[in-house]
Amino acid sequence: MTITRIGTTARWSDVVIHNGTLYVVEVPTSVDADIHTQTREVLASLTQLLEANGSGVDKILMANIYLKDIADIAAFNEQWDAWLPAGKAPVRACVQVELAKPGYRVELQLVAAV
Repeated sequence: MTITRIGTTARWSDVVIHNGTLYVVEVPTSVDADIHTQTREVLASLTQLLEANGSGVDKILMANIYLKDIADIAAFNEQWDAWLPAGKAPVRACVQVELAKPGYRVELQLVAAV
């Protein structure tokens, strides 16, 4: 059994791949930006991470979306819907949570096929 860990630190890995499945979590880089900016950053970073590791947006199987304020869901969904290829929507959950850094408005966790 092979487990590939990419960008591993003492606390987390940027990407983990096992048995043809990729696991990734992404947070925004602009800690104090609005939901629009943070969502764009997270989706762009996820696109890059997926493609760099043999996957893609069209291969996402499951998404867990964490929003600091559920009132941001419409703004998030606007960008999410434009980002996903037509007919390729994954299983998805979206919840309001307290995020690790006070400025974070969104965090995304994906499972994708490789």
